[in-house]
Amino acid sequence: MTPIENRLAVCSWSLQAANPRELAAKLGSTGISRVQLALDPLRENPAVWRDAEAVLKQAGITIISGMFGCVGEDYSTLDTIRATGGIAPDETWEQNLENIRATVALATALGLKLVTFHAGFVPHDPADPGFAKMAGRLAAVAEIFAEAEMEVGLETGQETAAGLAALLEALKKPEVVVNFDPANMLLYGKGDPIEAVRVLARWIRQVHVKDANPTAVPGTWGEEVAAGTGQVDWPAFFTTLADVGFTGDIVIEREAGDQRVADIRTAREVVLKSTR
Repeated sequence: MTPIENRLAVCSWSLQAANPRELAAKLGSTGISRVQLALDPLRENPAVWRDAEAVLKQAGITIISGMFGCVGEDYSTLDTIRATGGIAPDETWEQNLENIRATVALATALGLKLVTFHAGFVPHDPADPGFAKMAGRLAAVAEIFAEAEMEVGLETGQETAAGLAALLEALKKPEVVVNFDPANMLLYGKGDPIEAVRVLARWIRQVHVKDANPTAVPGTWGEEVAAGTGQVDWPAFFTTLADVGFTGDIVIEREAGDQRVADIRTAREVVLKSTR
């Protein structure tokens, strides 16, 4: 198995870089030379980001996967993201589909084999009409990725592990996999992340290292915190991943706070300590 140190990467968006050179410099400061790259800046602002691959390569940084967001997503509250998130809203579906085609073209040019995103709210009841609608839209997205011989990873969060597993079972699309984020299970109040790993094990292709505390007020956001200071049991998390045979990339994500580089370095130490 590849040593854990060599499986670590950083989410590019965590570093809030304005251009590829700034991203390369900040990645250098983290001590990690692998990155999951946000592809929306390349699609939306090619004048600034078109040389990202060359700049990162020159800095000795490997792009291991991609990520994209969807149109009009509002993360203000759990209710707003449920209404606006991913490919669920009817009013943004066609634009999202167009953007996804462009994103896959970019990912193909970068030689990527995995791109991840938040698909949006999945109804827990397979009999709910929204379940079939989401399955149909995901099938259309899967087709685009399949044609490019690429996997698309669904970020965990808005649904329980059992709900996501039910959707994946119904889809029967091998190119649709899971990017597992333990903190999101806590932030959205969707169950125990460790148990969720076991439920989703056969679909997990990549994991995020992010920590959180659950909310004390049902229906509101939990709080993202620096890795090692929240409620994710990291030794149990990595032991469980090993138990289910996961050997993929481990990508550090930090979306809050004003000391991102320092928090990413701390997260790296949490991973190494938890896997010794």
